[in-house]
Amino acid sequence: MLIRHFIASDWPSVWPIFQEVVSAGETYAYDPAWSSAQARDVWVETHPGHTVVACEGSRVLGTAKMGPNRPGAGSHIATASFMVAADARGRGVGRALGEYALSWAQKEGYAAMQFNAVVASNHAAVRLWQALGFAIIGTVPEAFQHPTLGRVGLHIMYRRL
Repeated sequence: MLIRHFIASDWPSVWPIFQEVVSAGETYAYDPAWSSAQARDVWVETHPGHTVVACEGSRVLGTAKMGPNRPGAGSHIATASFMVAADARGRGVGRALGEYALSWAQKEGYAAMQFNAVVASNHAAVRLWQALGFAIIGTVPEAFQHPTLGRVGLHIMYRRL
């Protein structure tokens, strides 16, 4: 698997992953009715942010975006978001993207990485981020409307670099 910088011609491969993940309604609070252009504007980061794709040959298996969590006085803390195609899950794509994001943030001089909204019922993601050294530093109760579980918490997760 190769993780590389996102290029404009990757969007037709990333868009179906975005649609699949958002339409499931289990992990992101993005609007499933967004157009491709709206989704692209949200997902593809500009400098100082960075967007990547994880590929196997010419196939995009997943994508991640990363950059400063906040501007100005909060810009020393990074954040990142990840999406993996359903049929590529369980193959280490998320872990590889997570490790890439941590390495990128460290090289860019960030002091830490913070995830603002990890859905508490997304057990695979919570386990992965904890395995990569993140701690749950808070949970906003009932902050996410899950399609089958109802209102569940959103974890704030943090790791120093």
